[in-house]
Amino acid sequence: MSFIDLQGIYALWLRDVKRFTRTPSRIVGALLTPLLFLVFLGTGFSGATIPGLPEGVDYLQFLVPGIVGFAMLFGASFAGLSILADRDVGFLKEILVAPVSRTSIVLGWIAGGSTTAIIQSVLILILSIPLGFRVVSVLSIPLALVILALLAMTFVGFGIALASRFSDSQGFGIIIQFIIFPLFFLSGALFPLEGLPTAVQYLALVNPLTYGVDALRAVLVGTSTYPLAVDLGALVVSAAIMVGLGAALFERVEAV
Repeated sequence: MSFIDLQGIYALWLRDVKRFTRTPSRIVGALLTPLLFLVFLGTGFSGATIPGLPEGVDYLQFLVPGIVGFAMLFGASFAGLSILADRDVGFLKEILVAPVSRTSIVLGWIAGGSTTAIIQSVLILILSIPLGFRVVSVLSIPLALVILALLAMTFVGFGIALASRFSDSQGFGIIIQFIIFPLFFLSGALFPLEGLPTAVQYLALVNPLTYGVDALRAVLVGTSTYPLAVDLGALVVSAAIMVGLGAALFERVEAV
């Protein structure tokens, strides 16, 4: 059994992608919450004066990268549910006893979860265009996809790490909901962080989504709080940490 099994990684990736694309209700469900935020906040605060908003940037332009980041966070973190669903139907036990390393299993899940999360985020970005959002340059799209991929690896790895500690999907769902929304609100996705208390701003600095949203604003809108190199560096570090943590914790999962 090789340490990295490319065929095993591909098989798990393909399974996740097919399961996602063949379930329209899952796609709609994944898009519904981010889309509601986008429509109601984007239209409700259109033209409003938001303290700390970058000069020359209206609220919709500011909001869309944040909602795209939220769609990524929402979709990627819930990738851990697939592990628990596989446990319920017995598929997890089958792949754990298969001649495939657990590292390859984790990488396959991360690849599949990241792909579906990126699809969700791109769909939100496309749906924002009829509302009035404009990308500063189409040449920025490839870099935006790189940013989304780093965010996806971070939060899929986090979802796998968390799911490895749970035996039931209900408990996982409650905890992940409790974690997702503080991360979302502390990322600057909905409003500039400059107006928040200093202690809250410090919390935002350890939130990977903060750097993901800021990087997306840099490439899609042309404005950011931090240099793009700082955002990308933070995302690379967070992705490496979370993928490593997910792999380490999954090694302890029992084949029962």
